[in-house]
Amino acid sequence: MLDTSLNISKPQQRTLHALAQGGRIIIERDERGNLVSAECVTRDGWTLADCDVSVFKSLKRKRLIASRAGRPYQITREGLVNLRSQLDNRTSVRGW
Repeated sequence: MLDTSLNISKPQQRTLHALAQGGRIIIERDERGNLVSAECVTRDGWTLADCDVSVFKSLKRKRLIASRAGRPYQITREGLVNLRSQLDNRTSVRGW
């Protein structure tokens, strides 16, 4: 069996979880086409603080997200395969 798992950081994992639940990454470019900002919006309309330009570029380079027909970026099949499952999609349950 071939192991295709990638080394994915916690901010990238959080972003992928938000995308897997229906979120989108919306990017903004300047007049020359350079990337200015990347914002992950959850399905509920909240903005994910962990998602920034570096996280966006890393996920795109690993082909875990993609844009189709000019729409906002969404998770790809490969992104879903590399997503580590969490019971409640929370980062931790410290303090219980």
